[in-house]
Amino acid sequence: MTASHILRMLSRMSYLLRLLLPDHPGALGAVATALGAAGIDIVSLSVVEHTPAGAVDDMIVLLPPGGLADRVFTAAQSVPGVTVEALRPFLADGAGIGDDLELVDALTERPSEAAAVLTELVSGVFNADWALLLEHLAPGDVRVREASVGAPNLGSDDLGVPERVRISLPWLPLEKARRIAPSDGEFPARWEAVSMELAAAPVGHDQLVLLVGRPGGPAFRGSEIARLAHLAGIAASLARTNGPRR
Repeated sequence: MTASHILRMLSRMSYLLRLLLPDHPGALGAVATALGAAGIDIVSLSVVEHTPAGAVDDMIVLLPPGGLADRVFTAAQSVPGVTVEALRPFLADGAGIGDDLELVDALTERPSEAAAVLTELVSGVFNADWALLLEHLAPGDVRVREASVGAPNLGSDDLGVPERVRISLPWLPLEKARRIAPSDGEFPARWEAVSMELAAAPVGHDQLVLLVGRPGGPAFRGSEIARLAHLAGIAASLARTNGPRR
């Protein structure tokens, strides 16, 4: 790859596109053709889940320099039966850990640090922006144990170590993985402004919880919640098996 080609790639804006595709042959190919005709490149594709209405797919797409997001929306929906569920800027360009198996491999390479590795890498699997590992110690006392790159600062100014979370999280402790909605507790104003979508899963027990954030959506679907729970369970199992001996 030449330097000029790299510069051209860097000058292009990437987006996360979530589509509901009709359940008939050729639908995905028709979308790819429509995007290509509009000068839009598909960087990656992942199947989120299958529903009675059709397949839900996530695409990372690259617009040409100066291209507007409306071009993606128009091209995708030009295919009969296709619905765009979400379209948002995506900064990671599909780099790094991109699927469940790659994350499991990373967890098994550092099993004693599995919870930290999970927090560091899980957002890439779900096309999210950040993750936090939270520990509920007592009512009103939740601590930030681990934080990924880009995670919001939820710490208070009480100099607690680990940092005490300053916002109310009444959904903790958490018995099972689920989507977290604004009605579940206190959302910072910025989260509401960027339509933050959240999912959480217990890591080994209900007081240690992984929280994943995806600003601008799309909403976490049931299949994603199940995968998040599975990955959190693997991390917890590895940490227990390979933790310090007493």
